[in-house]
Amino acid sequence: MSIHTFRRAALAVTAAVLLPLALSACSEESTSNEGAAAPDAVSSPDPIGDTGPGAGAPFGPACASVPKSGAGSFDGMAQDPVATAASNNPALSTLVAAVKKAGLVDTLNNAQNITVFAPTNDAFAKIPKADLDKVLADKETLTKILTYHVVGEKLTPTQLGSGSFQTLQKGMITTKGSGTAYQVNNTSKVVCGDVPTANATVYIVDTVLMPK
Repeated sequence: MSIHTFRRAALAVTAAVLLPLALSACSEESTSNEGAAAPDAVSSPDPIGDTGPGAGAPFGPACASVPKSGAGSFDGMAQDPVATAASNNPALSTLVAAVKKAGLVDTLNNAQNITVFAPTNDAFAKIPKADLDKVLADKETLTKILTYHVVGEKLTPTQLGSGSFQTLQKGMITTKGSGTAYQVNNTSKVVCGDVPTANATVYIVDTVLMPK
């Protein structure tokens, strides 16, 4: 056998021995890494879980008109008790005026863990002006109407799906809906829901609720 033939034979034997070892090592590495998520996938938050209804994230078409910063923003409202928070939202100015006329500012601000269904200015505008002026001038009637919009517990969107709740006025309201669409008493739609304040959860509605 020539020296060149001997070298070729030796290289062939070496390759035959090393190749299976290399393939085995690759197979073991692949198995050990199987199912392992990339670092970014592990650390990235789930945006749906963080911001969906029920996770403290306001929802509804009217939420778009809420200021992005300042006392009237969602972050700002979350720092203040509910009557104060409402006073910083321009869309609730009629409600705030009514609450002041009824002398309920301190009552609402000092209550704990309540839900307020807050009619917008447009909701009050649906009431004929003469009737609205009459109600605003009658403190007893006004108080009954306003306290009918308050439930003595914090309600989540899930609870609003199909529920019946006693109000501070002692009357009952009913709610139904799912996702981001909810109704109260079959007459009033939630247009911006799950708004947090320091002591209450607020659901802004498009129609004033009237007790029986």
